[in-house]
Amino acid sequence: MSETEAGEPGGLAGQVTATLVAAGYPRVEPPVLQPAQVFLDQSGEDIRGRLYLTSDASGAEFCLRPEYTIPVCRAYLASPQAGAEAAFSYAGPVFRVRPGQSGEFAQAGLESFGRPDAEAADAEILALALEAAAAAGLAEPQVLIGDAGLVAAFLEALALPPVWLRRLRRGLMRGRSLAEIFAPAANGREHDHSGVLAALEGVDRQGARALVEDLLSIAGIAAVGGRTAGEIAERFLEQSATRSGPPVGAEQRAALDRFFAVRGDPDQASADLRGLADDAGLDIAAALDSLDARTGFLAARGVDVGRLDFAAAFHRNLDYYTGFVFEARDPRRADGKPVIGGGRYDRLLRTLGAKADIPAVGAAIWLDRLGGAA
Repeated sequence: MSETEAGEPGGLAGQVTATLVAAGYPRVEPPVLQPAQVFLDQSGEDIRGRLYLTSDASGAEFCLRPEYTIPVCRAYLASPQAGAEAAFSYAGPVFRVRPGQSGEFAQAGLESFGRPDAEAADAEILALALEAAAAAGLAEPQVLIGDAGLVAAFLEALALPPVWLRRLRRGLMRGRSLAEIFAPAANGREHDHSGVLAALEGVDRQGARALVEDLLSIAGIAAVGGRTAGEIAERFLEQSATRSGPPVGAEQRAALDRFFAVRGDPDQASADLRGLADDAGLDIAAALDSLDARTGFLAARGVDVGRLDFAAAFHRNLDYYTGFVFEARDPRRADGKPVIGGGRYDRLLRTLGAKADIPAVGAAIWLDRLGGAA
């Protein structure tokens, strides 16, 4: 089945959305044309090359929607339901530059807003996404789950030096391993910035950032590798703080290695993490209780939790996830790309204009990846 056919009402889109609508997720269709800045703000300038961009007479940039979550969030915030409990499903075309592939492909999914029972809502989203994909031919998927909230609680409890806490968070969100995050700069492969770094040591953060930005401006540098002058300045400040600040202790590093090595079914993973917390004297009980509650709700919805693969090191590549994250793959596909992906993003709606954080969780289903081997 072609990507165009996948998005037609009688095709995979119809099979998926029929399940979601019947479960109480009415279908919504936000505009195809979206303000580009919203996506740039959330994903950085790196995404610009993957957007189909245009502009109006005033110069304002717009793009064809590259995904559905942000457009659905914007539609929800503009509706009378904003701030209240609401649920939506969607199915249709999205547009993203993909070398060697069509830039238009079909996506379906569901989003839940405003529910205070986070663990139950998480379980419902994953269970319904799996049910809807099964109705369209996804049999016995391999499901990988993680918890960004648990990772955040662990890092906070570990009481790392602030510069290393920032460095770890940034590196993990970019999919880097602990070995890569802790590796020193490789001699011969990077310029020697020791003079600049020495000049920044002991300077207040605001003044140091202004200094770096001024130097870049004098050199006529506005952006490098998709990073703005401000982002480059932050990188210099991080390197300076790493040089002069306290190191990560041996016990902290051992706890990090042990934490991110945890993998298995959710029950076993929870037991392993509780053992680690006890041994290291870390208070992450609330986050682990949330993990256990979610596992119970998944089991109650008929999901075989023994077949779920929990990995403490699993992070999705969008940095707005705040809690439960998941992906499902079709073992028949040779390319290994996920068919379902999603998670909890409680802070996103505030960045889109809400006055406060709003509980939110959702899942996307790539319709062009359903229905057999790649």
